[in-house]
Amino acid sequence: MPAKRYGIGALSRDTGCNIETIRYYERIGLLPEPPRSAGGHRSYAVEGANRLSFIVRSRELGFSVPDIRELLTLVDSGITCEEVKTITLTHLDAIRARINDLRRLETVLQSAAADCEGGDAPECPIIDVLFGHSEAAPQVKAQIETQG
Repeated sequence: MPAKRYGIGALSRDTGCNIETIRYYERIGLLPEPPRSAGGHRSYAVEGANRLSFIVRSRELGFSVPDIRELLTLVDSGITCEEVKTITLTHLDAIRARINDLRRLETVLQSAAADCEGGDAPECPIIDVLFGHSEAAPQVKAQIETQG
């Protein structure tokens, strides 16, 4: 019985990954380019589908392409849990920093929105914050700079 093969459309449906994104992952070397059928269509093996699922899930968890490349290198060369844990903890630290930045931004924007009475007045505290003409403006600028 021959092993199951996927065309790019079926692979896209099964993994939830856009066809153009699959091609992109092939171009950048995260996903090996599969053999082609006699008609020139990509023909993915189950291993390719599993690898793409790994990539998709890693992206959903916020791992960068370089992080995914490093994780896949570990998978391909004989994984050690310690190396994966190190990458994961570094990623977790970055997520926590982003969450803290977002909380600070939320506070500034919430305050600006609370100061805004709405209506027809041409003066708007939210616009003042965005232009840097308010007491909150330095906080907003600092937040934007830290998010780089």
